[in-house]
Amino acid sequence: MADPEEATIDKLDQILRVLVMLATRGLKQRDQIAMLDQVGFQPKDIAELLGTSSGTVRVELVGLRKKRRKPH
Repeated sequence: MADPEEATIDKLDQILRVLVMLATRGLKQRDQIAMLDQVGFQPKDIAELLGTSSGTVRVELVGLRKKRRKPH
């Protein structure tokens, strides 16, 4: 039988995935990454949630941070 604590963690993970999907629905991947980064997710976790590689997330974050520093 599954550990009750592990089952709870799995359920919370499923809920988190649904919330991320709803919160980022209709956004481009770059915007999804930016939003998740702003609320404190690590690149590895963002990649897992969005179904992409952590390398892709890191590249997008570097581009976003460069864009933020660039004077208008």
